[in-house]
Amino acid sequence: MNKIFIISALFLGASFGQIKAQIAINSNSINSAAILDFPSGTNKGIILPIIEMLPNTAVNGTILMDKNDLKIKMKQNGLWVEMSGSGSVAGVNFNTSSENANASLILGASNSTASGVLVLESTTKAMILPKVASPHLNVKSPRAGMICYDTVSNTMAIFDGVNWNYWK
Repeated sequence: MNKIFIISALFLGASFGQIKAQIAINSNSINSAAILDFPSGTNKGIILPIIEMLPNTAVNGTILMDKNDLKIKMKQNGLWVEMSGSGSVAGVNFNTSSENANASLILGASNSTASGVLVLESTTKAMILPKVASPHLNVKSPRAGMICYDTVSNTMAIFDGVNWNYWK
């Protein structure tokens, strides 16, 4: 029942381009500090977008995988910072459809100056990454661009298609 509600809320929000509520994925409760929250003890993560051209209009905090050099990057202080070595997108199926190419979903605010597929906009809440114990051991088939929080090393873990990269 919760999955139906979450999916319905996401589609409804996508129809209007915004959702002003907190969302828990695969959980009955949500951390009060979160816009988007995931349960502990999972072996799943979020898949970052794999893009062909770094967007000039990206805001600080944008995280993505650059398809050209196969590196995970984050926009910081107006510059793209590399968060991994060269990875691989082998086995990734890219959507080549132009349908919904400019679609985006804003969570936490009625609008945003940031552009992206998923924009979390709040002055008081944040996204809490999926919490995975030792993802290099417990995620059996990670996909390029997967991001999660490693509860054992207390680091952000990002899979670049070849290696897990850990950030404190």
